Amino acid sequence: MKEYDKVAQRLSRHPLLRYTLRRLLALLPVLLGVTFLAYGLMYLSPSDPVEMLLQAQGIPVSETVVEAMRHKAGLDRPFLTQYLDWLWRFVRGDMGTSLVDGRSVAAQLCLALPKTLALTLTSVLMTVALSVPLGILTAVCQGRFIDYLLRFLSFLGNSLPNFLVSLLLLQLFAVKLKLLPVLASETAEGLILPTLALAIPMTGKYIRQVRAAVLEQLGRSYVDGAISRGIRLRTVLFHDVLRNAMVTIVTLISMSIGSLLGGSAAVERIFVWRGMGYLVMDAILKRDYPVIQAFVVCMSVIYVVINLLTDLSYYFLDPRIRRGREVS
Repeated sequence: MKEYDKVAQRLSRHPLLRYTLRRLLALLPVLLGVTFLAYGLMYLSPSDPVEMLLQAQGIPVSETVVEAMRHKAGLDRPFLTQYLDWLWRFVRGDMGTSLVDGRSVAAQLCLALPKTLALTLTSVLMTVALSVPLGILTAVCQGRFIDYLLRFLSFLGNSLPNFLVSLLLLQLFAVKLKLLPVLASETAEGLILPTLALAIPMTGKYIRQVRAAVLEQLGRSYVDGAISRGIRLRTVLFHDVLRNAMVTIVTLISMSIGSLLGGSAAVERIFVWRGMGYLVMDAILKRDYPVIQAFVVCMSVIYVVINLLTDLSYYFLDPRIRRGREVS
């Protein structure tokens, strides 16, 4: 009890740590539910993984061989026993082997994840570099020609799907102008077109969000008061308005990262960028269940961690949120 009281006193002095632990404990059931669904849906699939494995290896499929392989793999046990065994191995890093080529699923994910992270990072950086200044510009020039032009272009970019943007970029820069390679390579040059294909639609969407956030701040009384005291609008924009709009911008960035990690499959497939999206699409076509299960669980963990970090960043960006959490 004394140790428990010491821990409680320590947590009471650190509201951010208390909030973080509370969120982590709340996220554990979510992650367990994701693993249960990922394994359960694959378990209910009509295709038998043992038969698929034997067919991939060129072994004649017979009922005797299938039963022996199912017993050896433990697939004849109750569902809950299989799930708990799979979960325990997954937590320790053993994600199973591919049903297609027998390779380690963890090794395949380790090769694909850095490529998806690189594509995600470049796309987010380009999106922020374009949408933040353009969103501020449309807010400052509200009602002018440049405002209507940028809003029209943002609406047009937001309405274009990623795969269509990819094909248009390939036709223009790779086929017509021959400035960039058709297929993505391991070099920075091969990353340009996939990055543009992901950044252009996101930029169109986030320009409008940044514009709305900046307009909301420009309507506050502190902006009028600062300008009436002789402070230049540019100083107010970058010192006060942009800082107060950072919560919206950080939220947009976290949403971008989460959607890009799991939603860039079409772009990766078009440019043959062998990241996580390319890997899981190939696994879906071949019904490689262990790869699909590992992808779903890993993406869920990454998405939950990103949301947690984003929520914690609000603690430092907005004093009102910080005071609310210190009280709770």
